[in-house]
Amino acid sequence: MKFDGTKPSAVKPPATIGILGGGQLGRMMALDGRKMGYRFAVLDPTADCPTAQVADEHVIAAFSDVEAASRLAELADVVTYEFENVDAAVASALETSSRVPQGSQLLALTQHRVREKSALAAQSLPVTPFVPLRDLADIEQATSQLGEKLVIKTSRGGYDGKGQWMVRQAEDIERFRAEWEAVLTQESSSSDAEAPLIAEQFVPFVGELSVIVARNENGQVAVFPPAENIHENHILHLSIVPARYSDAILARAVELAEQVAERLDVVGLVAVEMFVGQGDSLFINELAPRPHNSGHYTMDACVTSQFEQHIRAVCNLPLGDTRLLTPVVMVNILGQHLDAVLEMVDKLPGHVKLHLYGKASSRRDRKMGHLNVLADSVDEALGTIRGLQIWDV
Repeated sequence: MKFDGTKPSAVKPPATIGILGGGQLGRMMALDGRKMGYRFAVLDPTADCPTAQVADEHVIAAFSDVEAASRLAELADVVTYEFENVDAAVASALETSSRVPQGSQLLALTQHRVREKSALAAQSLPVTPFVPLRDLADIEQATSQLGEKLVIKTSRGGYDGKGQWMVRQAEDIERFRAEWEAVLTQESSSSDAEAPLIAEQFVPFVGELSVIVARNENGQVAVFPPAENIHENHILHLSIVPARYSDAILARAVELAEQVAERLDVVGLVAVEMFVGQGDSLFINELAPRPHNSGHYTMDACVTSQFEQHIRAVCNLPLGDTRLLTPVVMVNILGQHLDAVLEMVDKLPGHVKLHLYGKASSRRDRKMGHLNVLADSVDEALGTIRGLQIWDV
């Protein structure tokens, strides 16, 4: 949303905020918003989804149901979304009759990796070199342009490592050919912008960072401290704050996040995930236009949580203070960890903050909750997590 110099009005409590998507991010958004005096309505196809448990109204419908989204809008004074799989066409339709501060443009960009990378590159923001793949013949161009080592990804969907193939040698191309053909057949395209697959150059990296940045309709920007992220099996395992990188790298990460928010006209939150490369280089890997798993540490360790900040941004309130109050490590609770965590709830130290998401069923690798471990240092926090003997840290 472009800022034209006219100050948009604030959406003040006790207004109702409509949320497209009813997962844990919406739940935590609603819990923080209730403290501020807001009411909530949610659209989600699951009857007892996490957000519905704490919302005032629940429209049970598919995310692609424009009519149902219109019913949500009738209940709400402002509409937001909590995950990228919301149909961008729904958000676009709502823009014509409802207040949707985030708009649909950024959502459409972040739902498609080629469009996202192209938009970032067009703004002179650092991304790994890439080639859109419209058909298998484009792979030859990719290897010629980018080298033999590639990461091939689906342009749409895919998370926690799904929809990704690591190409390290020529034989891998033959090994994965049938899987790529299936994707290309399902989503054929004649344009690079809509290419079903993307080839990215494999860039050796020494670690990963993410930065959560907020921007409101008045153009005010606020950035949370960068988180150092450690993944296990492509799923976020730990977020460590303060991140254990040089001040120069962290300052550059914050600068890049601010540039993303301003150059892409973000309203609300955007998580900017980055690779730390050789020689202290940074590459933006992907964006998430919403609260993010790696920002959960803010719930207990910052003056303002990412969820309160998102509400402030989409309601055009002054943004909250993002200062870090204490070192913290966030550790995800997946399905395979849940029973052990529940077994020791009564033994958790007072500086360990438990957050569970209210999901009806647990399964391996499903995110069921997280712990925020507060301490005088990240080493001490990591030691506490090791002492629980649930995770390998």
